[in-house]
Amino acid sequence: MPVQEIDTRQRILDTAEQIMSHKGYAAVGLNEVLSAAGVPKGSFYHWFGSKDAFGEALIESYFEHYLAGMDEIIARPASGADRLSAYWHDFYDMQAFNECQGRCLVVKLGAEVADLSETMRRALIVGTSGIAKRIERMIEDGVADGSVTIDVAPSELALDLYTGWIGASVIAKINRAPESLDRVLAMTHHRLHLS
Repeated sequence: MPVQEIDTRQRILDTAEQIMSHKGYAAVGLNEVLSAAGVPKGSFYHWFGSKDAFGEALIESYFEHYLAGMDEIIARPASGADRLSAYWHDFYDMQAFNECQGRCLVVKLGAEVADLSETMRRALIVGTSGIAKRIERMIEDGVADGSVTIDVAPSELALDLYTGWIGASVIAKINRAPESLDRVLAMTHHRLHLS
């Protein structure tokens, strides 16, 4: 695929992510996305076979960027505890954004699209599994360098923490207040024995 076509496809996905992070998936029409992206509406099916395929590509694109950000944190020359703290504080900031309306597509679209599309649900599984694996890696690094102590297996703790953060993000969104994020941050520090 020529570079210009890849750029146009990505521009559609990036525009959709911005709009859908505010409105959700079902509330956004393709015409709104294409108009905002400056792409003729008749050309949508040149890049995506269906709205379902578009939704899957949107989720995959979101996770590609999100996981790349996590990989940058993992690559930092810091202790495991410092990397974990950096990740959770970034997550906090992302979810406290705009009166706790957040920017996480997992929180915004997860429950909605899991019932609408099997392909989108599977893309969410792959992406969230990638997040949990990276959290597990940072926990393992922290245990190895002595900056983190844990009471359960790293994989179990990674899933517990990520699940807690997703739930706290939903509650923060409902309340439009960060108290649940404050609680999950404190719980995370406690479970990892961070100061």
